[in-house]
Amino acid sequence: MALSLFGGRGNSVFDPFEFGGVWDPFSVLESGPSRRFAGDAQAVANTRIDWRETPEAHIFKADLPGLKKEEVKVRVVEGRTLEISGERKKEEVQKGDTWHRVERAQGSFMRRFRLPEGTNTDEVKAQVQDGVLTVTVPKLQEPKPQVRQIEIA
Repeated sequence: MALSLFGGRGNSVFDPFEFGGVWDPFSVLESGPSRRFAGDAQAVANTRIDWRETPEAHIFKADLPGLKKEEVKVRVVEGRTLEISGERKKEEVQKGDTWHRVERAQGSFMRRFRLPEGTNTDEVKAQVQDGVLTVTVPKLQEPKPQVRQIEIA
């Protein structure tokens, strides 16, 4: 099952590298009765990530409006899993403020992607610009066949 921005479920996200075909980030949240994850679930649902493959690399783009680079972590776990996590903090309440609506997600989020074989996880690069995190995971370069002249004795 996939998630939409508005909390509904669709079926448009397919991760060929994830067991079972379709990746559902809420499968863990639905299994337990705890309500503690409700804010986290909303933050996860609002953390939209695109994964694109080019001949040279796998490129991930995440919409993270309002987050600073210090509030986001990008890690490679166990050599083949890309993990993007962070926390949207609750805005500080000032005395005398009157809140009319609170809609922006807050809480921690984490997304994991299993990388395919042939990626160079030692050369991963990440940058944040205009609220968009871009993570580039280069592919391993195929060794070019080398021709070497052998002298005949």
